[in-house]
Amino acid sequence: MHLKLLLVVLILTFVRANDDVEKLFREYKIIPDMLDTAPKDFLKIEYPGNLLVGMGKEFTPTQTKDEPHLVWVADPNEFYTIYMGNPDAPFVNEPYWSEWLHWLVVNVPGLEVNKGEIICPYMGPLASKISGIMRYAFLVYKQPKKLIFNEPHLNNTNADPHKMFHIKEFGEKYQLGEPIAGNVYRSQWDEFVKVLHKQLNITIDDN
Repeated sequence: MHLKLLLVVLILTFVRANDDVEKLFREYKIIPDMLDTAPKDFLKIEYPGNLLVGMGKEFTPTQTKDEPHLVWVADPNEFYTIYMGNPDAPFVNEPYWSEWLHWLVVNVPGLEVNKGEIICPYMGPLASKISGIMRYAFLVYKQPKKLIFNEPHLNNTNADPHKMFHIKEFGEKYQLGEPIAGNVYRSQWDEFVKVLHKQLNITIDDN
């Protein structure tokens, strides 16, 4: 009897979690702006200083300038793709650079992101003063196997390769299926953005 009750509780918890993830992705219009289908699970995103982000809440570029630690339900014997992108670049009302690629790591064994193949090193939020509050989506895909990715590797010193990346097309190209975990937070300009714009040689009204 207790086992049956526990099973019912686990099923209800799983269904509710799925509903909550989809609600978040629809509320912030990641669906349909980036995806057709929401991930099944929430992705835990933790920045230095034990800062947990996500759920559509707002955090500053300074708070999120360094690569975060990610946790999801992972199998150590499987490989995963990690993605962070911004569908609002360079301006919320004119996102003609959408999606801006902020982070892409492939062939990640289990949760060991540091052992994956880095296609795009992590770059934090970089909204200009006039960009508005931008959305940042994190996604995890479970790969069918360890793959060969025929993609240029970025060094975060040139803006052009970051522009107009589309995770949906990337997923279809490598047959990644739907994302298994994800989360969303928002950010707008602060002083640290100047550092990133200088690094990328971007000139938008950020003086």
